[in-house]
Amino acid sequence: MPRKSMNESLADENAAPGGVAAVDRALCLLGAFRDGDEGLSLAELAQRTRLYKSTISRLLASLEFAGWVIRLDSGRYAIGPAVARLHTLYARNFSLDQVVMPVLRALVTQTGESAAYHVRQGRERLCLYRVDSPHPVRDHARAGDVLPLGKGAGGRVLVAFDPELSEWERKDRVHYAKVRADGFEALAGDRSSEIAGISVPVFRKGGELAAALTLTMPVHRYDERYVKNVLAAARELGALLP
Repeated sequence: MPRKSMNESLADENAAPGGVAAVDRALCLLGAFRDGDEGLSLAELAQRTRLYKSTISRLLASLEFAGWVIRLDSGRYAIGPAVARLHTLYARNFSLDQVVMPVLRALVTQTGESAAYHVRQGRERLCLYRVDSPHPVRDHARAGDVLPLGKGAGGRVLVAFDPELSEWERKDRVHYAKVRADGFEALAGDRSSEIAGISVPVFRKGGELAAALTLTMPVHRYDERYVKNVLAAARELGALLP
């Protein structure tokens, strides 16, 4: 009889409903590799996945045969060329607008206000994507507009969460520390006296700052309840970015 672990493995804890256990465990094993790993031993893989070493050995044999992992001269294991091939295919077929625009449209539908995706461009920020509010009274920024860093909710979020822009904080360290602690920026009348904004950082899966997701509206329509909508949209986007 196979032994039953006292503690479930990560694969068992996160098993796909109706899925195949062996596939869940193989994917869990691949997911154990992290940025900076120069190779993992059987013991390290067991520690990270909570799988039995005997199970890991069988999975590694199949993964190595297919090129998903390679065995190094040291006896440790590393990610193999099959992973790189899939990443290349994904990157080639990935279209940022097909990921960002649906999230912006959904955010506008939920709130009735304008949503934009800002990225840093040198010492400024670029409005890369935008979906307008259906209200006739709104701000009239457009995709392609270049705006200042350190002004407006989106600009301040990029300053707060980009380590390369730490010198911009010197005039207002307390404010930017609060933005990082809160996880968002909400301002009225900062860049324009008539405009309010809520902005949240969008992080890639590896923790790198990708953009600021910003909801803007006239000051008289500002509603702090929209913060939760922007936070949720930013999390959704981060999970989709390569």
